[in-house]
Amino acid sequence: MPSSSQSSAPSALVPLCQLLAGASGRVHELAGAGAFRERIRELGLGESTMVTKVSGQSPVICRINGTRIALSHGAASQILVEPFGGAS
Repeated sequence: MPSSSQSSAPSALVPLCQLLAGASGRVHELAGAGAFRERIRELGLGESTMVTKVSGQSPVICRINGTRIALSHGAASQILVEPFGGAS
């Protein structure tokens, strides 16, 4: 009997704070309280958004649709992204 495939889960999710400077990824999941998730979505960092980490440990500076946004390390650690290429 063939086993069922579970290919819907992304392979390597990492917190935004762990991306290397210059690396890009797609936001996959927002952790944290409901108010935090709502505010992050209002800033443009909702699920499926393309994001590039510009620099930083704290604050973490990232670029979304040509706009730079600074996030605390704690906030960036709750934004899970799927990195592009091999950079993480």
